[in-house]
Amino acid sequence: MILIDRFLSDEQDPKAVEKVLGKLNDMLTNNEELIYMAVQKKPAVNLLPDCIAVSNKRIFYCEPGNFGITMNFKDISWKSVKEVSFKEEIFGSKFICVPLHGENIITEYIPKVQARKLYQAAYEQLENFKEQQRQTELEGRRSVPSPVTVNAVTPEPVSEEPAALFSQPAATPQHVEEPEDETTLKLRKLKSLYDKHLITQEEYEAKKADILDSL
Repeated sequence: MILIDRFLSDEQDPKAVEKVLGKLNDMLTNNEELIYMAVQKKPAVNLLPDCIAVSNKRIFYCEPGNFGITMNFKDISWKSVKEVSFKEEIFGSKFICVPLHGENIITEYIPKVQARKLYQAAYEQLENFKEQQRQTELEGRRSVPSPVTVNAVTPEPVSEEPAALFSQPAATPQHVEEPEDETTLKLRKLKSLYDKHLITQEEYEAKKADILDSL
């Protein structure tokens, strides 16, 4: 069962969160975990706010229907997402999901603090997915044997010139960069968020300490 308190840390609407979590709890797959949830806060009447939830596998869009009697759920998996972003405005922020195919998915009136944390959670999960894809492709290339081509060799005439004139310098071994370990990737992504002013220095230092303590 999902604990509701962890999704009320940034003044999310408790009723909306409770209603959405009750449905999402039955929709999550094996090893799927909700990371963060943001709730719309419209400037005038905010009786039926939309919600956006980020898990380690996808983004959920939750929209009330029939005057709040029902809920409409849509989701998009990380493999179908190109990028995510947000834009601060006078009344809250826009959260923007850019899919690989189709039109952008834009949700308005997300409170600014929630929008920033929603973006941070979505960005980290998307980057984690992309890194896993890169590692999988790399492993796939390593496991496929290289084809061996056998060509007929035509004997060349033997030259009477000294062999030393034809000696070639030894090839310089090329340095192959090894993939970064998981801790280095996390620290690099965290620094990127801090450099973009998406998290404060206190949040950066705290998260950095957590990552280093987990070693």
